[in-house]
Amino acid sequence: MDWRQYIHSDPKILLGKPTVKGTRLSVEFLFGLFATGWTEQQVLENYPTLTSEALKAVFVFTAE
Repeated sequence: MDWRQYIHSDPKILLGKPTVKGTRLSVEFLFGLFATGWTEQQVLENYPTLTSEALKAVFVFTAE
């Protein structure tokens, strides 16, 4: 998977933190949700602009 299709950094959005394209949801924020016990289903239900592919890209981005 090419995470670049889903993740980007823009100095005008959240001070350039990596975010999911089309959102103001940072990779850091999403990992925080998982760290506190949220499931993928909970994240997707609470943030309907996200897709499961975008969440996978968050993990691929972090692994690289």
